[in-house]
Amino acid sequence: MGLIKQIASVLFFLALSFQTVAQGQLAVKVDAEALQGNTLRIWLQPADAAQSRTQFVAVFRGQKAPLYPDASGSLLGLMPISSTEAPGSFPLVVQDASGKVRFQQTVLVKDAKFRIQNIRATSSMKALKPMPGEMEAIRALQQSADPVRSWMEPFVSPTPQCMNSPFGVQRFHNGKPTGNFHRGVDHRSPAGTPVRATTDGVVKISRMFRLHGGTVGVDHGQGVSSIYIHLSKLAVKEGVSVRKGDVIGYVGSTGFATGPHLHWGLYVNGLPVNPLQWLPEIQACK
Repeated sequence: MGLIKQIASVLFFLALSFQTVAQGQLAVKVDAEALQGNTLRIWLQPADAAQSRTQFVAVFRGQKAPLYPDASGSLLGLMPISSTEAPGSFPLVVQDASGKVRFQQTVLVKDAKFRIQNIRATSSMKALKPMPGEMEAIRALQQSADPVRSWMEPFVSPTPQCMNSPFGVQRFHNGKPTGNFHRGVDHRSPAGTPVRATTDGVVKISRMFRLHGGTVGVDHGQGVSSIYIHLSKLAVKEGVSVRKGDVIGYVGSTGFATGPHLHWGLYVNGLPVNPLQWLPEIQACK
């Protein structure tokens, strides 16, 4: 990613409202609150060259987020807030490589008020099982940790159509609770609509799976990855680099799907997060 694009991404982040705290010589910027399912940004400004070379990690509710060097000279960490995290105030700490706590702040997790959504699943849909290696490939994508950053904000929507299922809704099948929540955003897109990479990255998955259907997974670096499923056709091969806006597949209704649409998911350091926080507003379908 070019220096100008990196700086633009930095300025985008710094335009957000941060609470700034300095403890000793370690200056940290972090939001004081976050919705369930959102991503918390943690900025650390090293005081000297030695601190710049120090490995820092943020820890929140057992979840860890490494801090990586940024084009601004700061370090940036991305802390995913679980969709199932209970609302309340909890400590976030930043540790150095020795495990010593160098910074601590309370973060308020706010209720995202996720609603319920019922899916009319056919018997053939409910009988679908993942093929060998399917779930393992997706878990590997979720846990990807390439230290090289490819992503930049704002992301672009993978298709231009409206959203008919938001992130975080509690899923019911035929009126019965599944115990699962929606781990991405669904776009009500016609079959054959081109699906575009939401930001730069490297394709890690490009396969026709049984449960997820046609699937493309892209590693964007530094713990950020995205997935696009139910595709009718794949347009990229595993291992290739893609740029924001490149066509990576086409909308379909393969796998566990009631009809043509795109499911787009975003992972940060292993957890699914709300993609809508990362791009301009998507209109909800009427």
